[in-house]
Amino acid sequence: MKKLKCAVIGAGWWGTTAHVPALKQHPRAELIAIQTRDRDQARKIAADFGVPHGCTTIEEVLAIDGLRAVAISSTPHLHYAQAKACLERGLHVLIEKPMTFTVREAQELVDLAAKRNLQFVISCPWHYTTHSIEARKLVQSGALGRLKMISVLMTNFTMGLYRGLPWDKVFATNPALQNAEKPYIAPGQSSYNDPAISGGGQIYCQVSHASAYLGFLTGRQPSEVFARFDNADTPVDIYDSLNIKLDDGTLVSMASTGATMLSKRHYEVRVYGTGGMLLLELWQGKMEFHDLHCNVRTYPDISEPEAHSQTSLPEAGLYPMFAPVSNLVDAALGLAPNGSPATLGLFAMKITEAACQSVKTGANVKLR
Repeated sequence: MKKLKCAVIGAGWWGTTAHVPALKQHPRAELIAIQTRDRDQARKIAADFGVPHGCTTIEEVLAIDGLRAVAISSTPHLHYAQAKACLERGLHVLIEKPMTFTVREAQELVDLAAKRNLQFVISCPWHYTTHSIEARKLVQSGALGRLKMISVLMTNFTMGLYRGLPWDKVFATNPALQNAEKPYIAPGQSSYNDPAISGGGQIYCQVSHASAYLGFLTGRQPSEVFARFDNADTPVDIYDSLNIKLDDGTLVSMASTGATMLSKRHYEVRVYGTGGMLLLELWQGKMEFHDLHCNVRTYPDISEPEAHSQTSLPEAGLYPMFAPVSNLVDAALGLAPNGSPATLGLFAMKITEAACQSVKTGANVKLR
């Protein structure tokens, strides 16, 4: 069986939680290298996961013969330079969100991947759920008629990360939360609360997901953005409110915070058209379609696997975190289409950059 030789650049918290185990279990992937800056840690990760090369620099990774694909899960301030180097080397690339810090950087990477005919995936697991795939078909087939309005509410348990707390303090009052068990590697305490590293708070870390999902569902482009942020006495934005207009005139309201109570989080997406409405709750695994004649189609709930771990199927559960890098392998081998192309990361960067500009100027921002 032909296998794709892969590496993980930035084998930290998310790299060792999602991408390394996903590549180790993929039947057509051969994980041959991981990279992290500390030599001893790189050697330990490589030994623990059975990976031949434990590297400390991207140059070491790119020098390995036969390498064909990489997953980039380093901190955001490194994404652009690392992705550019990999694409120029002719490698298929998965990049974590936020894709870059600027639209210019994201556009350059998308253009480079297209020029080299390379698979370029933005790591957004929600694009791979059965509900999301069906929702996109409904929206883009015209089943809802002409789109008029979309409402998104996305909340998550990220406040402790934005405050720079150690891992055992982030979920201190509810340590049983999904994906909250002590990870193989805990995130760095400055990785989320230093704008020079993260780009910002909720807008870069979580709204990047919601914005990319908007592009995934609609296939449109943003044309206007008006935004307001509240930092809640932290160095980065915590509460974000955005009004967006798409190029077909669809009005979008998006609200997001990382400071939800540790008892419940939401990812509500409501799509309203002239011929129907679509109601999704992604964290709850629920979806309904309502048409003009009061017919309601309720889709089977998506449930979470009992163990969201290395044994979980990449496509399983509410948040299929193995799916993006698994799709990178399949797409690179010509076995599947790219289910989350980096053009959606570029879409998200357009909204992110415009939102930050709107907050700074207090004005509505029109995009070219």
